[in-house]
Amino acid sequence: MIEVRGLRKTFNVYRKIGRFRRERVTAAAVDDVSFAVGAGEIVGYVGPNGAGKSTTVKMLTGILVPSEGSLTVAGLVPTQQRVELARRIGVVFGQRSQLWWDLPLRESFDLLRHLYRVDSRVHREQLDECVERLELQGFLTTPVRQLSLGQRMRGELAAALLHRPEVLFLDEPTIGLDIVSRAKVRDFLAALHRDRGVTVMLTTHDLGDIEHLCRRLLIIDQGRVIYDGALAALRDQFEPFRTLVVDLVVSGPAISVEGAEVVKIDGPRQWLRFHREHTNAADLVARVAAHVELNDLTIEEPGIEDVITRIYRGETA
Repeated sequence: MIEVRGLRKTFNVYRKIGRFRRERVTAAAVDDVSFAVGAGEIVGYVGPNGAGKSTTVKMLTGILVPSEGSLTVAGLVPTQQRVELARRIGVVFGQRSQLWWDLPLRESFDLLRHLYRVDSRVHREQLDECVERLELQGFLTTPVRQLSLGQRMRGELAAALLHRPEVLFLDEPTIGLDIVSRAKVRDFLAALHRDRGVTVMLTTHDLGDIEHLCRRLLIIDQGRVIYDGALAALRDQFEPFRTLVVDLVVSGPAISVEGAEVVKIDGPRQWLRFHREHTNAADLVARVAAHVELNDLTIEEPGIEDVITRIYRGETA
């Protein structure tokens, strides 16, 4: 559904040299990016600020023209077939609105029906579904400018789906939302993917969105894709260590066992770090139990957010 090969986007920027002079330099926002997204996939696309995420999405949606490389979305070249592409994709930019600020939400939806030339029956069916799933009933007649951020974002999602797109691009769809609104948006997107098989590309800094919705993750940094694979395999590749947390009956010195190292002690609780490939967790637990008297123990995996933060900082091998 999405194919990207050798994609590159450069911009000319000016850098100050001396007091009165500037020189023009070329900066690559996206540099030789390649990936493919199959029909019905939901893929997370993450990276630090300035990594090239939004630039990539803007090229995929036809807003920006690539400097080099090729891409197709739903079999179409975005910059050459913009009108046809617009009918087959939906886009939500978390910090930009496609709704009319002074109109009631329902009237914005009606205008979008005419813009996309959607059949009235299809529009009504899709709107009814979005209203029910996103719980829009209470504010359809409210002007968009009077909506809360959570209400407006649910309206933006509905607006992006009224023409039944095959591909949905989401750029920070939960930015600034409270816990309840964020949960509603995530549940809606999960149901949309499950029931309709819409292909979704999700760009976000909220890794809770990624963990809740995505099985596959693309990580971009400095314009290049540095990881493309299963979310579940991310820890194996970038964080080889796990932690055994042990609660002792009586506080004591650091536990000394083969295959693990104590990295923290807090009273009777000790944290032992061990390598997931070199040390079997069950064997380690048996060695610890034979060495000390236990109240409880748990094995902790590194959080996805911690792993990705370390990747951004260049702290992984």
